[in-house]
Amino acid sequence: MELGEPALRAVWSARRRIVPYVRETPLEHSPPLSDAAGVPVWLKLESLQATGSFKVRGAASAITRLAPDARARGVITFSTGNHGLAVAAVARRIGVRATVCVAQHTDAAKTEAIRRLGAALVVGGEGQDEAELRCYELANDTGAAVIKPFDDPFVIAGQGTIALEILDQHPQTGTVVVPLSGGGLAGGLALALKLIDPRIRIIGVSMEGGAAMYRSVAAGAPVAVPEAATLADSLQGGIGQDNRFTFAIVRRYVDDLVLVSERAIGDAMALLFAAHRLVAEGAGAVGIAALLEGKIRPGDRDLAVVVSGRNVDPARYLRVVDLHLPHVLDRLAKRP
Repeated sequence: MELGEPALRAVWSARRRIVPYVRETPLEHSPPLSDAAGVPVWLKLESLQATGSFKVRGAASAITRLAPDARARGVITFSTGNHGLAVAAVARRIGVRATVCVAQHTDAAKTEAIRRLGAALVVGGEGQDEAELRCYELANDTGAAVIKPFDDPFVIAGQGTIALEILDQHPQTGTVVVPLSGGGLAGGLALALKLIDPRIRIIGVSMEGGAAMYRSVAAGAPVAVPEAATLADSLQGGIGQDNRFTFAIVRRYVDDLVLVSERAIGDAMALLFAAHRLVAEGAGAVGIAALLEGKIRPGDRDLAVVVSGRNVDPARYLRVVDLHLPHVLDRLAKRP
């Protein structure tokens, strides 16, 4: 992926292509988080996309770039759930066959939603890396086009369109906090934001266990990291030993990487419900968790937090909110 002006043009081009498949999501002010941070905090609600997450942007950007003969052979992907949902939804809209490979532990609510969208679901393997291997085996057998979850220029450009919306909606934004996994979302936003205004700070947030991009950046090269049980299951999986794009983009453009605890993630999910009546999965709430744990230095300009998704098993969500709500309500009661 060419950096500089060509990359920014790619984001603008993606914005035009994906218009039929995505919505411009709201940027909502959060009084309790603003009080905690000491600067105005705004929530970029990608959780309100029709598929329940930001992933529809990258999927639409990549699939709409396929030539007609490639579309005729169908598309295939590997996913922790949200990307698979996005590929299935966009493929259905366009009339393209889709196959989604997932690991055995993938959230049941996500796998059922993928099936309902008409995609073929292939379940197998202990983790995301095994799902990726199966995806490429099937692609070799069928000729289907692989739509990567993150390490693809068109996917990165699609996620970068969120940055354009944030600046359109609130030009005063000085810091953007974003969930970090394979780097498609954080990399796309960071690339676009830094090329438009280098003064804007970008902070990537991961959970403490299994944070592959965080560990890779610390090591100076992509490393394999064992997956661990976490509320932020959508952030699991490696970045690929042969990572071509997102690792370099995150290292160059993301200003800081932080890790958050499971307790903070649960508190963040409960706070979004209590203060905003918003449902967020754990991965979608890690930016809020970083604010609650004091992991972010806000600076003196407004701060935007990307709430990336809401696709969580309802029973699991209710258990988390029930457990963490008393602590959150006590915290809200102590607001100045």
